Amino acid sequence: MIYFIAILCVVGIATGQILFKLSAASLQRTGSFFDPSTIFIIFWALALYGITTIAWIWVLQKIELGKAYPLMALAFVLVPIGSHFFLGERFQLQYFIGVALIVSGIAVALKT
Repeated sequence: MIYFIAILCVVGIATGQILFKLSAASLQRTGSFFDPSTIFIIFWALALYGITTIAWIWVLQKIELGKAYPLMALAFVLVPIGSHFFLGERFQLQYFIGVALIVSGIAVALKT
């Protein structure tokens, strides 16, 4: 259960990053932080980060930081995937090589 919540935290952080990118695009488009669409996206990004932070603190109460933190590296996998689907960004071969290295590193770090 703890690792499930930790994975949800990683997904929340990755989603927050996509929302921050969308808020940056909205800010560039509108030119104002006070535009309703920009505020809306920033609000949800910050709210998600806040909830995720509280959940992460709970996770850290239950397991060692050295066991939990390698899971955060999954954000480096999820953010580009989200940017592909939600922002239309393209993958490079280096991305797939990097993902393989990250996932391998996580597996090594979490092996007990």
